[in-house]
Amino acid sequence: MIVLDTHIWLWWVNQDEHLLKPTWRELIETSEGIGISAISCFEVAWLERRQRISLPCPRGEWFHKAIAGSGIELLGVSPDIACRAVDLAEHHSDPQDRIIIATTLAFDGKLISADSKFPLYAELAERLID
Repeated sequence: MIVLDTHIWLWWVNQDEHLLKPTWRELIETSEGIGISAISCFEVAWLERRQRISLPCPRGEWFHKAIAGSGIELLGVSPDIACRAVDLAEHHSDPQDRIIIATTLAFDGKLISADSKFPLYAELAERLID
């Protein structure tokens, strides 16, 4: 399973070729399993509502295309993931990012992210694709 950080998911779905590395695109397109944490839906909605990002279509339509229309698996936030997120070192105070890291660990996956703080997590050694 490859888990996409929220910004990677946005770039891939919106086909933002100048931000999405060719190696990331190839991994996403050829992997057997691609997932996003359910918290990424909240993050996209929040960012769009606050006008920090612009979606190419209405939010509900974008979510349909970005999940059902893309073959990406929506990974829920379980009690195990919540506990893992809370127990992570304090390198990152953003709860959404902590949940994305914990989701990757819970699903024994790899994580595609450009977040500069993610390499600080020893738990992501050999899991982070940056």
